[in-house]
Amino acid sequence: MEPEWIILSDYCLINGIDPSFILLLKEEGLIEIREVDGREYLPVSRLHDLERYSRMYYDLSINIEGIDVIRNMLERMEEMHREIRRLENRLRCFGSDE
Repeated sequence: MEPEWIILSDYCLINGIDPSFILLLKEEGLIEIREVDGREYLPVSRLHDLERYSRMYYDLSINIEGIDVIRNMLERMEEMHREIRRLENRLRCFGSDE
């Protein structure tokens, strides 16, 4: 197996997460799971997102649909931040009147 994937059951055991929670995330399209030789794997690159979703679900009691809404809002905010930075950089090119 490629080194950028982690076994789902191992991750759940280490972190005390119910595998059914991750399967719900998969059904909602929030996380990718790959199956190889009967074992399910999570992408290591998405573990930060998975930890965030776990905190929302277990610590804040936010349901899967709510997690999806929050994820969409955070993505839109990040896009807006990038656009603001891009516009600020363009303004710098024109100089300052101060």
